[in-house]
Amino acid sequence: MNVKELKDSVVREVEARRHQLRDLSLKIHSTPELGFQEVKAAAWLTQYLEENGFSIERGICKLPTAFRGSYGQRKPVIALLAEYDALPKLGHACGHNLIAGSAVGAAVASKPVIDQLGGSVLVIGTPAEERGGGKAIMAERGVFNNVDIAMMVHPDVHDTATTQALASIGLDVEFFGKAAHAAANPEAGINALEAMLQSFAAINSLRQHIKSTARIHGIITDGGEAANIVPAHSAGHFTIRAEDNAYLDELKEKVLNCFVGAAAATGARLEYQWGKGRYAPLRNNPTLARLFRQNMQSLGRKVLLADPTKAFGSTDMGNISQLVPSIHPHVAIAPKEVAGHSPEFAAAAASETGIKGMLDSAKALGMTVVDLVASPEIVSQIKQEFGKIND
Repeated sequence: MNVKELKDSVVREVEARRHQLRDLSLKIHSTPELGFQEVKAAAWLTQYLEENGFSIERGICKLPTAFRGSYGQRKPVIALLAEYDALPKLGHACGHNLIAGSAVGAAVASKPVIDQLGGSVLVIGTPAEERGGGKAIMAERGVFNNVDIAMMVHPDVHDTATTQALASIGLDVEFFGKAAHAAANPEAGINALEAMLQSFAAINSLRQHIKSTARIHGIITDGGEAANIVPAHSAGHFTIRAEDNAYLDELKEKVLNCFVGAAAATGARLEYQWGKGRYAPLRNNPTLARLFRQNMQSLGRKVLLADPTKAFGSTDMGNISQLVPSIHPHVAIAPKEVAGHSPEFAAAAASETGIKGMLDSAKALGMTVVDLVASPEIVSQIKQEFGKIND
């Protein structure tokens, strides 16, 4: 079969599994699991891959809910990444159930292509994207060392071939003060909550003087126990984001000084810990993105090269994109007015529009696998392009 016939066969294979992939995705959606706790989702995904002829390695990288499904033993090695963690209280309001479905759908549909042309296709199950940086941990532990190309598709409100994602790091902060009766003897207390509030005020002032693409945000996770007790403890979690690692390092120092100053002003003791999983900025591979865009447009979608809203987020896929040529395109599953990480987006991730987005993503990913294994020169071009970016 020629390339077009192989791509047509991928589309037919995905369609043949439409109901299986729909049921798998909805099962994950209806049973949301937080990062590193995705026991059921990982089990369902690996079972599906195993039943369809993939060799499965569970608990890779010393992460119980991470896995690798492999088919084929030749180059190029193409990794399709699956995410399946949910958000606290919101469930799959980022649509990771669809990411998982599109990855396994594309991989299984690519099997006949691998049989005919060679190459290898992997499904790498990556836990805890939302908060935990599963991919960053897995990258550090070498799971992508022998991978040539990595791809995944994320649900959104636009169809785009590339994504802009910021470098980011988390910061956990605690202030320790001294409890006292807030009315009878407030002078005996040291207000840990006041230290946290002053920190927020300082960060709000800092925001006026940072680059427009940078972001600083946080929440208070502990603010005291009763209004008539001077809070002896306060805690918060913050995220700092920047377009590149150099500016992220600069921002880290400035943000930390906001807390140091508040500690000095109130007398509360500061303790802090930077997140272990630092998310790198995302590097899109232009040639790979163009291939995916052409394949997605062949399905009737109008795919933009980049997000017209220039919305900024962060993803641990950025860490993978620093190691191997990668893409992280978006597929529209909801109207433009629907915000990500919202109940409305969670509903969209279980809708028929969401399922269509998943199936189209699986088809486009599978067709891109055809392009890659059928044309060694394209793979070489992608790698040369990646090398130039790294230089």
